This record gives sequence, structure tokens and C-alpha cells, in this order.
Amino acid sequence: MKPHMICHMICSLDGRILQSRWRPDSYKPGDLFEDLHDRLSGDAWIVGRVTGQEFAKGEHYPDSDQVFPREHWFARREADAFGVVLDEQAKIVWGRGDIGGDPIVVVLTRAVSDSHLAGLRSDGVSYIFAGQDRIDLRAVPEILAEELGVKTLLVEGGGTANGEFLRAGLIDEISMAFCPAIDGAAGAPSLFHSGEEDAEASAPLAGLALTHHEVLPGGEVWLRYKVENVGGA
Repeated sequence: MKPHMICHMICSLDGRILQSRWRPDSYKPGDLFEDLHDRLSGDAWIVGRVTGQEFAKGEHYPDSDQVFPREHWFARREADAFGVVLDEQAKIVWGRGDIGGDPIVVVLTRAVSDSHLAGLRSDGVSYIFAGQDRIDLRAVPEILAEELGVKTLLVEGGGTANGEFLRAGLIDEISMAFCPAIDGAAGAPSLFHSGEEDAEASAPLAGLALTHHEVLPGGEVWLRYKVENVGGA
């Protein structure tokens, strides 16, 4: 059964998510994102490759003569939470096995090289396969539920990954904190973003229902919405 999927982000008043561009400079969200993340109590969180790359410490996986079956592999199956990263082109060289204590699980395609799989195993990074040469987003939450018992999955960016999950009809809830800051210029991704190839694609939304609103100590406003997807997707 698919996990309950919550897209959780903080953003500026104009819906942008690159904090380095926010003004005024005096506003700092501090641990706001992490604090709300903890309140949502997810079993796992998932991000795209660009966001995942920010946590990587390695530079190169050496060539390997080993051959591995294209089967899910787990360094650990027990944890309070797992950090899941979409890496369709197998570009991230981790040099670590966890992020903040959460074991890393990489989502790959079966087109990945054996040398990359050897590198992941040497780092203690778990991996799952979801697709032949393109990641099948719909398969990912199902695999996480079946293999790791994930019941609540937090979708946490970047904007492109959020948008892909939204357009796939997989988001069940949105958790967003509007911060007292503004980007105010073109070029930064929004909460839900797309590339040019998806610019005309619409999310299959049938309705949004506000379930929680809270003014936070720093002047932020935390909103939670239940998402109704067309066809109950």
C-alpha cells in the first residue's frame, strides 16, 4: 500500500525556495524546516538529485570488475527514518552512508553501471530500482512501503522533484510554511516547479482542504492542506 505522502517545504511569500535569494538579509529561518519536519513524524523523506548532491562528500567511484544483479540492496532495514534520493543518472558519489543519522536509500534505474553499485555498497548506501532507464515515480513509494515498511513519506524538494510527484498524482498532503521574506526576481524554482518539457502539464488536483494553520514565533505561517487527486490517485 502506498505511503501517505506529504510535500513539506518552507518558502518565501512569493513561493520561492532558494533561501540565499530571500530578502531582507536580516531574516533567518534557522531550524524552522527541521523543526516542522520532526513534527510531521515521517518514516522516510525523499528529495531529488540536485538536493541530494548537496549532502554528498565523495568525488569518484573507482572502476570495478564486480557484477551485481539488478535487485534492491539494503545496508540497513531498521531505522527511525530513511533519507531517499532520486538519482536517475547515478551521478551522486556519496562518501557517507547516512544524512543526519538517517540511512541513505538511492533510487536508481537498471541502466546504472556495476562500478557505481560497487561504490554505493562500499559507502553503505542502500539502493532500489524503479525503472529501466527512467525512474518510475509511481513505483518508488510502493517499493519503500513493501521493503522498509514506510507509512509516511515526506517529499522535500527541490521544486522540480516536488512538481513531478504532484503531477503524478502522488501527493496526499501539503505542509508549507510561508516565511516573512521575498525573493522578488525571476530564475528561482518555486515550491512546485517544472522544466520546459512539463511546462504545459497540469497537476491532477480535484481539491485542496485546509486542515491546519498556525502562526509561528518568527512570523511564519504554517499551513497544511489535504490533497484530493482526480480519480483518488
